[in-house]
Amino acid sequence: MSGPKSGGRAEGWVEAFLEMMAVERAAAANTLRAYEKDLADARGFLGRKDNDLDEADAEAVEAYFQDLGARGLSPATAARRRSAVRQFYRFALGEGWRADDPSRRVVAPKAGRPLPKVLSRAEIDALLAAASAKDGAQGLRLTCIIELLYASGLRISELLALPLSALARDPAFLMVKGKGGKERLAPLNDAARLAVKAYLEERLQFLPKGEKASAWLFPSRGKGGRLTGRRVSQLLEDAAIAAGIDREKVSPHVLRHAFATHLLEGGADLRVIQTLLGHADIGTTQIYTHVAGEHLAEVVRTKHPLGRKE
Repeated sequence: MSGPKSGGRAEGWVEAFLEMMAVERAAAANTLRAYEKDLADARGFLGRKDNDLDEADAEAVEAYFQDLGARGLSPATAARRRSAVRQFYRFALGEGWRADDPSRRVVAPKAGRPLPKVLSRAEIDALLAAASAKDGAQGLRLTCIIELLYASGLRISELLALPLSALARDPAFLMVKGKGGKERLAPLNDAARLAVKAYLEERLQFLPKGEKASAWLFPSRGKGGRLTGRRVSQLLEDAAIAAGIDREKVSPHVLRHAFATHLLEGGADLRVIQTLLGHADIGTTQIYTHVAGEHLAEVVRTKHPLGRKE
């Protein structure tokens, strides 16, 4: 079954979803109206940022879930709207209209304010150890991917769109084209640069059959000629299992969160983190003040003169 045409694509997907709920799940009329209202609310929020349900990424869905908590809606209403969005994306994924489920990794805490899952520094180390334990080129590639995502806070789409030329001369910074075609500088630490160098020595093994060169940093023998976000997610989940980490806790987006959270814990300014992540709105970045809040409170208790015990 093929999805509706682009343009009114999101609206077509919603109609198909509601039809499925009515026919296959025998949803009552009131239930269908509630789902339609909830998805319209999500589309309205996304539309303010020139986005829609068919193209929204995990970051956009996370921002919407966060907005539900900020509006002061009842916990039941907020939970129902999150559920409607999750069910919609599971349906779109099942139909093959999307290659991912952007709502999958966002956690809604009891207080009603959704926060991203975050890996500790020890878990990052364990994940890297599991990646490097893989044989040969596969291990070098996965280690490179993890190091780049964690060192630079890249979106997975930004990482996989990198050309080989971006890293061919061992740069200290990457020029990344993010949402809306906006460019920003993304830093590379020594560990990431060493991982890139090691991977590049084995990169030719991933070229499509019959090809001697590829413009992509991460080429693949798959149909598109370059690595996909879905495949990266699978590789990360395998590494998580090997590292003894809950695989539901690990994804490319979670590594981006770890980058930002660990910077904030280290004392980085929120505006700097906003710039590094490529967020247009500081409000999106402020979620990390909640993620890292417990750690920061401990810093105040132990480091502030009035917080110390004599």
